[in-house]
Amino acid sequence: MEARGIEQEDWIETEFGAADLGDARRTQRLLTLMGQVAAHPGASLPEACGSRGQLKAAYRFLANGAIEPEELWASHIAATYERAAPVPVVLAVQDTTELDWGPQSATAGLGPLGAPSHQGLLVHTTIAFTPERVPLGVVAQAVWARDPGMVGQRETRRQRPIAEKESAKWLASLQAVGEAHQACPQTHWVSVGDREADVYDLFVAERPAGVDLLVRAAWDRRVEQPEQYLWATVSARPVAATLTVHVPRHAGQAPRQATLSLRLGPVTLRPPRHRRADKLPAVTVWAVYVVEEHPPAGSEPLEWLLLTTEALPTVETAVERVEWYGVRFGIEVWHKVLKSGCRIEARQLERADRLQRCLPLYSVLAWRILYATLLSRTLPEVPCTVLLAVEEWQALYCAIHHTPTPPPTPPRLRQAVRWIARLGGFLERGGDGEPGVTVLWKGFQHLADLTTMYCIMRPPSPKSRKCGAR
Repeated sequence: MEARGIEQEDWIETEFGAADLGDARRTQRLLTLMGQVAAHPGASLPEACGSRGQLKAAYRFLANGAIEPEELWASHIAATYERAAPVPVVLAVQDTTELDWGPQSATAGLGPLGAPSHQGLLVHTTIAFTPERVPLGVVAQAVWARDPGMVGQRETRRQRPIAEKESAKWLASLQAVGEAHQACPQTHWVSVGDREADVYDLFVAERPAGVDLLVRAAWDRRVEQPEQYLWATVSARPVAATLTVHVPRHAGQAPRQATLSLRLGPVTLRPPRHRRADKLPAVTVWAVYVVEEHPPAGSEPLEWLLLTTEALPTVETAVERVEWYGVRFGIEVWHKVLKSGCRIEARQLERADRLQRCLPLYSVLAWRILYATLLSRTLPEVPCTVLLAVEEWQALYCAIHHTPTPPPTPPRLRQAVRWIARLGGFLERGGDGEPGVTVLWKGFQHLADLTTMYCIMRPPSPKSRKCGAR
């Protein structure tokens, strides 16, 4: 990945400064509010805003029906395109999460969740990642509340057209990826989805050249091969390679290394029987099947059957697609930051539409924390100005070194990120490895306070941003 990050003096201006909200004062209020929540990600709005006047202004902004969430997203998405344009391959990972306000929420406009007594919103987000796992930004986000009248009608799902199903979200994301490719035509975009994305309509949907799919199979679909069904077909293929992957801690199981057998080859999927009236075509994809033949006792074997619309002429390309699918875990980490670090489910704004205007702010903030974590691991030696404004790195350096005078040149990114993590409780012991998102979101809160004090005590240079603007 090219070392091209947030190089402007204020990352908030970069991500939201181009927002067209119909009035320049609204855009300025957006920048101010974003600065307030960025300084205190886990705090309530009254705590983040700091005064009654600022809080009233924030509530007026979030209650303004003339502001659509899509207008709040447009500037960040454009900035994401800029970061993606020089990258040869971008993985557009899409996934859904529930935002849960509990069984007795007084917020109007919420809907039932997986546990029907709980009320909340469904959020389907598409985040652009490099193959090295660096998140470049959000390219699409859909938010909706389930209709309470549809609860218990799962048996009618097959009879409804896809436009009336929640699975339409996968097609909407694919359309957004097509728009991203149009903005970044030199980039190969790959839409990545988990087993929930194994929707036949997705495979037969129109895609421009330069946009492909990588989906983990969930259904043992009929195929045109002699074995008749997908799993039997790929299982009959010879083992083409073995590979070792790291399995992170999950469901109480310790992290471990797993040895996987890999099989691959083209398969032609046949349309579902219950869709005969739709006259859907068969579609040929490439299957990559990796399975842990001999898992440790008490461990669930790792098994992925991946389907991709891109031909895989070599074993190396198949292994690469397995590695690409592993990048999908990054969106799960982003969900964790959004919920645990930014505490989006703790926001109490009376109406769901206000929460939907609030969500882009915290979503981008969660992205920035994840971006800092993974960018520093991929490009550790670049100057920290790809992430931090001038006053931020100067305040950080002075606080860590107990000195009033920063150096003339900025530190390297990895070092700066480790210092931020120290503010959040990272101990930097020999076996601690690289800091994670938890200590970083805590560290960024302390950094915001340090930067504010630094700006008060030391006048800003002519070329630096105004600290008070945030």
